[in-house]
Amino acid sequence: MIGPLAWNILLAMLWMGFTGSFTGTNLFIGLALGYLVLAYALRGIPAFANYATKVPRTIRFIVFFLWELILSNLKVAYDVLTPTYYMKPGVIAFPLEARTDGEITIVANLISLTPGTLSLDVSSDRKVLYIHVMYLDDEAEVVKSLRYLEHRALEVLR
Repeated sequence: MIGPLAWNILLAMLWMGFTGSFTGTNLFIGLALGYLVLAYALRGIPAFANYATKVPRTIRFIVFFLWELILSNLKVAYDVLTPTYYMKPGVIAFPLEARTDGEITIVANLISLTPGTLSLDVSSDRKVLYIHVMYLDDEAEVVKSLRYLEHRALEVLR
């Protein structure tokens, strides 16, 4: 069985074929129209009903992560460019809510992509992620922000 994402991409490709315009903008329009068609026409089918809520969640997560990425880049850049040394590096043990290997990998990579943090290792029972943090002024605050990032990522993945 073809999944909802594959149907959406297929509808976008058909849209591009019908219009004869193979541009990024037209692909985006085709994806949006395909999403609307699938969300409305197939809302009663369980496999597609979840898809209608997952796409907006994914878009919100991408915007959230890009904003966090910009803020952390600015913080690290400011620290590098100013003569004052603000870093207080350390390693923390972050208890994971992610359970599958895929979820753990994605959460660890999202953490590593953010400047100032680096995923080091996962415990053998896959319940704790060890993270190097450049700014460890308040460990509880760091864990809280990482927990929020993990929660938003798992919202999209599950």
